[in-house]
Amino acid sequence: MSAGLEADRLLEVVVPDALEGERVDKSVSLLAGVSRSVAARLVAEGRVSIDGRPAELRSRPLASGERLEVRIPPVGEDLPVADPSVVITVVHEDDDLIVVDKPAGLVVHAGAGNNSATLVCGLLARYPELAGLPRAGAGDPHRPGIVHRLDKGTSGLLAVARSVRAYRSLARQFREHSAGREYVALVAGSVSSDAGVVDAPIGRSARHPERMAVTRRGREATTSYRVAARYRDPVAATLVHARLGTGRTHQVRVHFAAIGHPVVGDDRYGGAASRPAALVGSMGRGRLFLHAHELELEHPAGGKASFSAPLPADLARVLDRLTP
Repeated sequence: MSAGLEADRLLEVVVPDALEGERVDKSVSLLAGVSRSVAARLVAEGRVSIDGRPAELRSRPLASGERLEVRIPPVGEDLPVADPSVVITVVHEDDDLIVVDKPAGLVVHAGAGNNSATLVCGLLARYPELAGLPRAGAGDPHRPGIVHRLDKGTSGLLAVARSVRAYRSLARQFREHSAGREYVALVAGSVSSDAGVVDAPIGRSARHPERMAVTRRGREATTSYRVAARYRDPVAATLVHARLGTGRTHQVRVHFAAIGHPVVGDDRYGGAASRPAALVGSMGRGRLFLHAHELELEHPAGGKASFSAPLPADLARVLDRLTP
């Protein structure tokens, strides 16, 4: 948490009957007068407590009579600052839309107390007009223009809204899962089927709340895949193209781990099986063999738009080590 936490505004409320059963983020939004996205961020940063305990899930339903506490930072605290040193590879830009090829190791937008050297900081340096979108009612000032994200260890295509109409259009497409997203992934072991669909709900892990998991309490999630290549030496691995039917957090990683084939490099969900020494030594700690290589959208100005990004050199080198 950044300096200035003592200046937070503290909101203390006993949950009224009218909010019985309502989600934490929706209730915080109503009571604190902030957007739903800001309310969700406050939950993620540990600024929301229920009966003295931090709220772990923004979707948790509230009960009448519970004591809700929200620490609201001063306006402007922790806002991202333009940083021209962040190198951005732009695949496409026009008046409405920016598409970038994000490198692995770059965080899309910062959390509390860390607002430097993120993709958003680089975008603000190149496209300062993005800062005006939240003021026009389009998005969160902590991540202007951002409508979806990629994990730090994942590379590939990411769409950024450059106008209000683009933000609303893209947000709707990602919310309704109409945007097409396909990843290239190398997964551990030999996937037996040439193609398939993993249809399993994803939600927070009950044992490890910081992780996602396949759980009956989760939200619908589907990932279709086709095998591009199978390798046997020096270790068994399968190259797949995975297409999202939904867009849950860590979806590709969770789904392939759930069927026994974790993404190579993903020790969060795959443990030691996902980090064969013969492959991950050249990838770097935290790097996943996961690359968002195709993106299909309805352009905010009309018509269809599709983009592609080649496999990065570090992942291509991993494939060069493998033999069918």
